[in-house]
Amino acid sequence: MLFGGFALIKNGEEEIQMKNLSIMSHRTPWSLVASLSLGLCLLGSPALSHSADFSKETQACLTCHDKAGMQMKLSGEQPLPLQISTEAYAASMHKETECADCHDSIDAATHGKGASDVKNRRSFAMTMGEACVTCHKKKVAEYADSVHAAMIKDGSTKAPLCSDCHNPHTVRSVKAATPMAATPCAKCHVDIFNAYSKDVHGTLRAAKDEGAPLCANCHQAHNVKAASLGSGVKDACLTCHKDALALHKVWLPNAERHFEAISCPACHNPDAQRRVNLRLYDDVSHQQMSEKTGVPQFDQRTDASDVNHLGLNERALFSLLKEFNQGGSNAKTVLHGRLEVMSGVQAHQISVKSRAIKDCNFCHKEGAAPFQSVTLTMAGADGRPLRHGVQKDVLSSLQSIDSVRGFYAIGSTRIKLLDILLALVFFGALSVPIVHMTVKRLFKRMRERLEAERAAAQTPSTPSASPSKRPINDDAKQ
Repeated sequence: MLFGGFALIKNGEEEIQMKNLSIMSHRTPWSLVASLSLGLCLLGSPALSHSADFSKETQACLTCHDKAGMQMKLSGEQPLPLQISTEAYAASMHKETECADCHDSIDAATHGKGASDVKNRRSFAMTMGEACVTCHKKKVAEYADSVHAAMIKDGSTKAPLCSDCHNPHTVRSVKAATPMAATPCAKCHVDIFNAYSKDVHGTLRAAKDEGAPLCANCHQAHNVKAASLGSGVKDACLTCHKDALALHKVWLPNAERHFEAISCPACHNPDAQRRVNLRLYDDVSHQQMSEKTGVPQFDQRTDASDVNHLGLNERALFSLLKEFNQGGSNAKTVLHGRLEVMSGVQAHQISVKSRAIKDCNFCHKEGAAPFQSVTLTMAGADGRPLRHGVQKDVLSSLQSIDSVRGFYAIGSTRIKLLDILLALVFFGALSVPIVHMTVKRLFKRMRERLEAERAAAQTPSTPSASPSKRPINDDAKQ
């Protein structure tokens, strides 16, 4: 605004003063026009309200890049957007970062003059991701150990890069309140996120309950691992539900064993389909077995054992374990069974606690639905499971005793001979003290009778003496 011959332009915290815009004898008419034009341009520029926070170099970048519709044409795909909102950048976590800190390969003298070397959006994002290492070493190291990074190494063009989750020019603090739908994971995991948004956790989060878990609370933000690997699902649940085991012990027999062999969603999504997942496990290192990069064992061996693709039977499964144990290493391959839901979508459809399955007969009866589908899995090099079908009769075959010994439960897997043997052992153990007490009582009575007879035999008879038959004392006569 004009005030007393001065132009004062508001800048939030500062004022840019342009002196003496009045007509003076030493000013030429064109200088007045130029000054007024500059003032009007600055007043109308969206970058002006934040320009004092940036260096001259960054201001120069934003002057060009804060233009609507600015983009770079690419061959065979959508153009690369180049517009950067000064207002959004000033409100971002990177507002104190200079453009040149990340775009250090740009030469200001030749920038924008000539053909670009950007081949496509993906390659550009991968190149720019290298700049993140400078400031975010720890997070980049975590990401490098994640399933996403492993997928990229295998050539995936869909695994997320830094900029897929974090727009570098608008990135906000994780503490800033944002709509649940703005979660980066929702871009790729659409079906899973839609399922989550309607389950007990998602509905609580949508109701502004900041304590309800979001994706990163269970899966981590950067060091994302395959959900099926190890005990990750259970550990994530127990992070919040710390008293879950104690509460289950009140009504659930052998609660610890159930927690090991059953995933939480298997009971807390009552509408889910379930399967028994037999996981290859190293009984020496106590780790789930995983495929080594460049050495595909699982698919080759399972396909060779199941030529007709009907599912591994009990003999094939036993032979497969034997084959894994002949590798010359100290590892001992066994199977650890786990009851789980069929898909990631179903794992994110957790119901309210009152709907959770608490009926033992749901699993512990002959022909129980959860035991009609069986798979064998081994972790791939990136942690994601490699699967092969297994015939359901494996769980009820006597030949599978050694194979599934880590999962057998009376009444569920229904190996009838084991049920009979277990019942015999139970009743045998119960009858031992009864037989012992009975025999002891019988022998006690017999022993008492024998002792009485022996005592009677050892006691001398003492008949009464008569006067006529008193013995004569010869010495007395003399």
